[in-house]
Amino acid sequence: MPSQFVSAAIEPVAGTIDPGRMSRGEPGLPRQFRWGSQTIQIVSVLRTWRETGPCRHGSGERYARKHWFEVVTDAGETMKIYFERQARSRQIKSRWRLFTIDKAQPEEV
Repeated sequence: MPSQFVSAAIEPVAGTIDPGRMSRGEPGLPRQFRWGSQTIQIVSVLRTWRETGPCRHGSGERYARKHWFEVVTDAGETMKIYFERQARSRQIKSRWRLFTIDKAQPEEV
């Protein structure tokens, strides 16, 4: 089944952030987040990666722009979410976004 494109802000649930990732300089992945009226529970992380870009001030260095996570939820869905290192604008406060959803496949009988 193809991925459903979402691109919506999500809100981490307080108290569910993974501090271990933060100690490595990564964003603390929430174990739960809110998307609209739903609370989504993450049960496993399939993979992680970073999107980098050049320094915006002219040096030759590259910086992490987004931290991506492909996760499985308690509903069996696979979701891609990401954290933006810098907010897009002052009006948009959320730096966590839900990018795509792959719905759970029905079990064969």
